[in-house]
Amino acid sequence: MPFMPEGMPLPNVNERDTAEFWAACRRHEMVVQRCAECGTFRHTPMPICYKCRSFQYEWAPVSGKGVVFSYTIIHNMVHPALRGHDPFNVVVVELPDAGNVRMVGNVLDCPNDQMYVGMPVEVTWDDVNENVTLPLWRPAR
Repeated sequence: MPFMPEGMPLPNVNERDTAEFWAACRRHEMVVQRCAECGTFRHTPMPICYKCRSFQYEWAPVSGKGVVFSYTIIHNMVHPALRGHDPFNVVVVELPDAGNVRMVGNVLDCPNDQMYVGMPVEVTWDDVNENVTLPLWRPAR
């Protein structure tokens, strides 16, 4: 069963700057955009490097291992599709092997009261439908 409740808005997986990221997610591969000129990693994907202003980039495979940089526990469901799914966590995960870029997501298989900043996590995949796979996180084994 997917983590994302039915009725939640999903990402536009065909958007020009992010399509390759979402295609890799469908293959259960973690990639991060990297400037081909200066090597700077960036997430979310964008057409130009914020450091050197180059338009040249590549998609670098990364391990999918990270650490919780920050998190919050959501108790007040704003979107109607989330009613009955509370409380849940929202995390910012830092990826050390991708220049410490940070990704937002959720940690599965961990009680909310056991989450902590610095907790090692690894990517897991939520195959929402045939077009959308979301990267989520679980405590590292």
